[in-house]
Amino acid sequence: MKGRHFLITGHTGFKGSWLVALLRNQGAKVSGISLDPVEGGIFRTAEIQELLVHDIRQDIRNGVELTRAFQDVSPDVVIHLAAQPLVLNSYEIPEETYETNVMGTLNVLKAAQGTSSVKATVIVTTDKVYRQVPGEEHAFLETDALGAADPYSTSKAMADLLTQSWMASHPESRIAIARAGNVIGGGDVAANRLLPDLVRAFSDGQTASVRNPSSVRPWQHVLDCLAGYVLLAEGLLTGEAKNGAYNFGPDPQITLQVREVADMAASTWGADATWKAIELSQPHESSFLTLDSTKSKAKLGWSEKLSPSEAISWSVSWSREQTSGRQAQLLTMEQIALFQSR
Repeated sequence: MKGRHFLITGHTGFKGSWLVALLRNQGAKVSGISLDPVEGGIFRTAEIQELLVHDIRQDIRNGVELTRAFQDVSPDVVIHLAAQPLVLNSYEIPEETYETNVMGTLNVLKAAQGTSSVKATVIVTTDKVYRQVPGEEHAFLETDALGAADPYSTSKAMADLLTQSWMASHPESRIAIARAGNVIGGGDVAANRLLPDLVRAFSDGQTASVRNPSSVRPWQHVLDCLAGYVLLAEGLLTGEAKNGAYNFGPDPQITLQVREVADMAASTWGADATWKAIELSQPHESSFLTLDSTKSKAKLGWSEKLSPSEAISWSVSWSREQTSGRQAQLLTMEQIALFQSR
């Protein structure tokens, strides 16, 4: 990746910020297009803007301006992360969710197509695009049917299908879809996410409230997920990866319930960290999601470097040390260097 110029949409978010730092560690040039970062998130605390060639604040729903920005940046590779990413929020703001996740993705594809420098595009969707049948629990393959219940998941399934259609219409383009599950790591401050909610409570000396303690998720450190995206982009550039969808998830045989994650997080934080289960009347969320990543392992040579327990430990330790006064960018780069050494 050394010397390549990457353009990341959604670079001010949690995953986007870690991706900027990972790519810079690998010697790439990085630019970003995104809305303003949230207060207290890793983009600001780790001063990620210092690592960027271009730091552009723009809504991906404006297709004309987006294409102009792509052409001004003139990147080699586009990784599209920008989204309304929260399931519960999607019930409250469905219009914004669909406009951003569906039409925004179309605008990114059009902008990349209209920028002559772009040689590869990775569109990031989610594990939640897969159609779940009640009573059936299995690790999803890329060939499984898509379909969803909540507005967020539906919007991402629509974006996924849109991208598949675009690839079929533009076979000369090098485009791939990356599907990953719940990722965790230091600096995530989003509401209604387990690790950020736990960390906020622990740092305030409060007992954390945990919903859906029996739900199963494919817990994965953000660096494992992002390393897959980078490998996919590299594969597109070299021709080793073909257009299509690729799963990036931890071993489906190693599953953890929410309550197990909460216990591990509390243990890492310290003896004063506690949590309790709560019952809430809330919209539907999937209770079981795992991915079969055989294709990514075989075609790209990808594999996760951190076990779920290590991912939880790294995530909580980052936040605990940052809360104690350690410099966030240094913490981030130290974890990236340790990850790369594996």
